[in-house]
Amino acid sequence: MQEKRVGFIGAGKMATALASGMVSQGFPAEQLSATDPVPAALETFQKATGSQAVYSSIAELADQTDVYVLAVKPHQVADVLKTVSQSWKSHQLLISIAAGVKLSQLESHLPKKAKVIRVMPNTPAMVGASASAFACNEEVTEEDQSFTSGFLSSVGVAECIPEIWMDAVTGLSGSGPAYVYQIIEALSDGAVSVGLPRPLATRFAAQTLLGAAKMVLETGIHPGELKDMVTSPGGTTIEGLHALESGKLRATLMNAVRAATKKSKELGQ
Repeated sequence: MQEKRVGFIGAGKMATALASGMVSQGFPAEQLSATDPVPAALETFQKATGSQAVYSSIAELADQTDVYVLAVKPHQVADVLKTVSQSWKSHQLLISIAAGVKLSQLESHLPKKAKVIRVMPNTPAMVGASASAFACNEEVTEEDQSFTSGFLSSVGVAECIPEIWMDAVTGLSGSGPAYVYQIIEALSDGAVSVGLPRPLATRFAAQTLLGAAKMVLETGIHPGELKDMVTSPGGTTIEGLHALESGKLRATLMNAVRAATKKSKELGQ
């Protein structure tokens, strides 16, 4: 991974989180660069990563990179890639984190046989706990795929998937943190309603979700079995679970993933 020069087009929060993760895993800051029309964004990127190569235009970035990381809003992609294509070199790789923009759409703005990877990260990248999926076009090499996996793994976990699954990933892990924040807030509200002070309630609610998630990931035990392990006959947990079932929690969460996936498909059309 350290042999590549990586240039970020867009230096917002996600780009800064990804670049910071790379540096924390040993990627040389001098091989990172970024461009953004907002000076404050470049300043934040520079402070977070230690990179001294920040530019106000894509043209300045072009000769300084082997891998472009496209970190702009979807509606900006066409104009940005039109500029990128003017100085495109055959060895270069484009990694796009522009939500909903398909590989075919990215390819249409670049020279033929351009190597393109589409990524769906999520915001926990900012704390090194992202769940990222990526899909590759036919021109991407094993070396490119390995680089991308290492790059994304520096801020969490990463999986290479068929592009057809990308909308489902968007509905699950892309939008999922927002679902979890609402669950944490609701658990905290419940605890406050029965007497806990708000700071303690929120901290314990968040820690409970963190601990439960670690149990699933680190034990490999099915969530249903883990649930049964803490559910005693006639105890407090089964009463709480009954209340969740009465409120259709599981169906509601399933519907949230389905709705967000549907919206992702619509945005990509």
